Amino acid sequence: MTDALFPIEGVSYPTRADVARYRKACARVEVTAGDVLRATAMRLPEKIALISEDRRMTYAELDSASERLGAALIESGLCPGDRALFQMGTVIETAVALFACFKAGIVPVCSLPQYRGIEMRELARQSEAKAWFVQADHSAFDLVGFVGEIVSEFPAIRLAVVARGLAPAGMRGYDELMGSQTLKDARKILAKQSVSIEDVLTFQLSGGTTGTPKIIPRFHGEYLTQSLNWARRTAMDADLVALYALPLIHNAGQIASLFPAALLGGTLILLQRMDPASFFDWIARQRVTHVVSIGPAVAQMIEYADVGSHDLSSMKLLSVFNRADLLDQHLKVPCANIYGITEGVLMTSEPDAPPEARFGTVGRPVSDLDEVCVLTPGLEREVPFGEIGELCIKGPSTTRGYFRLPDVNRTSFTEDGFFRTGDLVKQQRVDENVCYVFVGRIKDNIDRGGEKFGVEEVETLIVRHPLVTDAKVVAMPDKVYGEKACVFLIMKPGKSILTVDELGAFLIAQGLAKFKLPERIEGIDVFPTTRVGKLDRAALREMVTGKLIEEERS
Repeated sequence: MTDALFPIEGVSYPTRADVARYRKACARVEVTAGDVLRATAMRLPEKIALISEDRRMTYAELDSASERLGAALIESGLCPGDRALFQMGTVIETAVALFACFKAGIVPVCSLPQYRGIEMRELARQSEAKAWFVQADHSAFDLVGFVGEIVSEFPAIRLAVVARGLAPAGMRGYDELMGSQTLKDARKILAKQSVSIEDVLTFQLSGGTTGTPKIIPRFHGEYLTQSLNWARRTAMDADLVALYALPLIHNAGQIASLFPAALLGGTLILLQRMDPASFFDWIARQRVTHVVSIGPAVAQMIEYADVGSHDLSSMKLLSVFNRADLLDQHLKVPCANIYGITEGVLMTSEPDAPPEARFGTVGRPVSDLDEVCVLTPGLEREVPFGEIGELCIKGPSTTRGYFRLPDVNRTSFTEDGFFRTGDLVKQQRVDENVCYVFVGRIKDNIDRGGEKFGVEEVETLIVRHPLVTDAKVVAMPDKVYGEKACVFLIMKPGKSILTVDELGAFLIAQGLAKFKLPERIEGIDVFPTTRVGKLDRAALREMVTGKLIEEERS
C-alpha cells in the first residue's frame, strides 16, 4: 500500500511504516517539487534562478513558464503518472520542462541526448511513455528527425515537444505549446492535478550490466530531502551560486544542483559544454560558490595551466568523484571526493573536513538514516572493519526496486533489504566519523566520463559483425575520461582485424550510442580464463593497461 495519489503499476513504493518512520525523523520534506518552486518564486520573485550562455531567468519567470507549460501538457491529453522521455541538454528550457512535468505530475524519463535507437526504443517500451521532449540544437545529429522516426513506431506517444528549433508536422514547438496557456488559466488547471510527496517525481536511469538502462523511480518527498541533506553537508545556503556543466538530466545535476538552488533560493548556472577557460571565467564573474564535476572535466581542470589568472575566491566547495587532492592543490579551493549512485546513497565530507576525509575517502552518507554494511561479495557476511567488501545500502532514498524488473530485483537485495551496489569499498575512521574508501566495481561496467554502460550490451552487437567470431569488452584507463572501452576480438579464420573506425561505423548502424563505442581494438586468439574456467576479464584489463604503459614509455 502507498499514499501516492497517482500510483504507477510496477513501481516499488516505500512501505507506509517506513514512510511514517522517516517523517517522524524529519527525513521527508513535506512538499512537492512544484510547490518548492512556487514558494521560492513567491518569496524571491526577482531573484535570478537560472543563468545560461544566452539568457537569464528569475524565479517568477521560471515559475510562470513551468506553470504554463505544465498546464499545456495536461490540456494536450497527458495525465498525472504518465511518462515523458527527455533528450535535452543543459539549458534553461530543460529546467523549465522538468518543473512543468513535476507540477503536472508527469514523470520525466531522464534519458540522454546521446542515446540512440537501441536505448530509446527500449526506454519507450519499458516506460510506456506518452510524451517526448527533444532539444533541436543539442548537436549536429538530427535529434528531431530521430525522434520523429521512433515516435511513429509507438502510437502511445501522443506528444513530441521540440525546444530550441522548428517543430515539424506532427510535433509541437516548446514556445508554441507554452504560449497556448495564460498564467491565470494554467494555475487553475494545475490546481486540479495536486500530487503527493509519495508520488513518483522522476524515472532516473542506471547504466547497469543488463544492456539498456534500468529505470529507478524516485519520489517527491525523498528526493527533495536527499537534496536538502546534500546542501547541508556541503555548506550551501541562501547565497548559493552553483555551476553545472554536465547533463542536467543526470541525478547529480538535479539532486546536487537544481533542487538545492530551488530549495534555498540560490542561483544555478547552466553550461552546455566544458571549456576550462570559460568555466573558470564563469566562476570568477558570477562569484560561484559550489560546483559538482566528474569525468573528463576533472582532468581538464587539472591540466589547465592558466588557473592563476582567474579569481576563484568565492568557491566554498568543488565536489568530484576522485582526485580531489590534486584539484585542491592546483585550484587552491576546497575540494572533496564524493560517492553517489542513482539507486540511493550520496556520500561526501564537509568543506572544512580533514584532508584525510575529503581526499582519502568519499566521506559518509549525507543522511543519518542511511544504513550501510560492507559484505563479502556474493555472501551476506560483513567483512571486518577496514577490509574490502561490497557496499550495501538501505535508507530513505535507497530504491526498493527497479521498475518492472522483478528478476533483477530478486538478486539486487539482501534478505534484510539492503541494496547491493556492486561497488567495492572499505571503511576508515576519520576522527569520530566512519568514512568510506571507494576501491572499484564488481560489475563489468565502464564509466566513460561519468556515463556508465555495461559491456555485455556492446559485446552482443559486436558479434553480429560477419567477420567476428567473438568479442570481449573491458575498461582501459584514460587520463581524460577515466575509462574507455577496449575490445578484444577473435576474428573469423583468415580475416584481418577490424579498425576502430570500421567497427564504430558498424555499431552506429546497429543503433549504439557513440559514447559506448570501443576506442581500442586488440586481436586475440583465445580469451584468458580463471582456474575454474570462467572468462578472466581482469587479465584482459591488465593486458591492455600494460600495452598502454609500454606505448607511453616508447
